[in-house]
Amino acid sequence: MPLLTLHRIAKTYDGGLAAIRRLDLDVERGEFLSLIGPSGCGKSTALRIIAGLMAPSEGAVGFAHGRPEIGFVFQEPTLMPWRDVLGNAALPLSLRGVSRSEAERRAGEALRRVGLAGFEHSYPRALSGGMKMRVSIARALAAAPQLLLMDEPFAALDELTRQQLNDDLLKLWREDGLTVIFVTHSVFESTYLSQRVVVMTPRPGRIFDEIRLKAPPGRTESYRLSAEFSADAAKVSQALKLAMQEGVETAHHNRNPGPV
Repeated sequence: MPLLTLHRIAKTYDGGLAAIRRLDLDVERGEFLSLIGPSGCGKSTALRIIAGLMAPSEGAVGFAHGRPEIGFVFQEPTLMPWRDVLGNAALPLSLRGVSRSEAERRAGEALRRVGLAGFEHSYPRALSGGMKMRVSIARALAAAPQLLLMDEPFAALDELTRQQLNDDLLKLWREDGLTVIFVTHSVFESTYLSQRVVVMTPRPGRIFDEIRLKAPPGRTESYRLSAEFSADAAKVSQALKLAMQEGVETAHHNRNPGPV
């Protein structure tokens, strides 16, 4: 059974804005899946519904064996400026009542795994953008999630830092057997990271296409430069263009339905 099933999910906000319509999706245990689509197509809304941060207007979210531990990494690191790196990474565990010593042990191990050993007592103001995002990832990992939701976490970073974090994320995914749902606007990022790319239409978002990729498990810089990567990226790019075109045509039809 899939780890996660979205069945006919729809979300309409107060005021009548329809963000998602008829979203059906199965996510397999251990899969790395990316959601890609134009701004406002409901990708982030879908993540929040999966995480339980928001209720759908229609439809249901189902889990195979009960709700798993979920980690969420937002686009902004959202670190507490008055807490050091270790305190930020340990915060969710502390809020759950985990003892300070255990929370700090688990947070320290997560920081080591994302390359921040030695920075435990630094404060956010002293960190680069990439280091702040590493703290955010460590904070999610410290809770030992089975499902990791990531909402454009690397969008604001320079290209080199972004590529380094992509590689680090793939390593963590393989080591922990995580299931990852990753939202991005980048065709190249989604192609590099994913086993499957789900392309969404403009608002109200629904699935336009699904592209399964056969990238090698241990992807490296050489894969980014390969003909296989270029061909896969072209497939994702073409699907995105067609999804956006269909969205424009649908919006035009809704404004001009023709004779009744």
